Amino acid sequence: MTVQTQSLLFSFAAILVLAVVFLRVRLQRGDGEDYGPVQGRAYRIRAVFFWVLILVGLPISLWLLRAMPYASAAAGAQVVNATGAQWYWDLDREEVEAGKPVTFNVASTDVNHGFGVYDANGQLVAQVQAMPGYINRLTHTFDAPGTYRVLCPNIAGWRITT
Repeated sequence: MTVQTQSLLFSFAAILVLAVVFLRVRLQRGDGEDYGPVQGRAYRIRAVFFWVLILVGLPISLWLLRAMPYASAAAGAQVVNATGAQWYWDLDREEVEAGKPVTFNVASTDVNHGFGVYDANGQLVAQVQAMPGYINRLTHTFDAPGTYRVLCPNIAGWRITT
């Protein structure tokens, strides 16, 4: 089971628990209890939920974040500066060594652009957003030598077959 699937299941369980709590409150709203005892119970329930979130939710969240899909900038990485503009990408180098990390410093001259790196089969291997006035860094290691294409992921996914 992937980390994303685990995260989805954990989120679904948390939403289900919240729905049950809201449903219980809705069904018991007509009870005419005095404010004082209800307030004391509410504070106790709130304290229990707080500690459950801290003692259970925080470790689960940290465990689910252990395999972040974002590679950190590697020391000694090959650097490629990529600048996007309408209809083209400008790369300051076109060859890198396979098997060593490559850090793409991605920016834009005009508007937001998608920066996607595609292998020879047209499969997306890495992507990041290019924004004007900001540099996004994408670190990727190319396992196999070959020709890779840089395209906007928003357009590259269109295929027409007959």
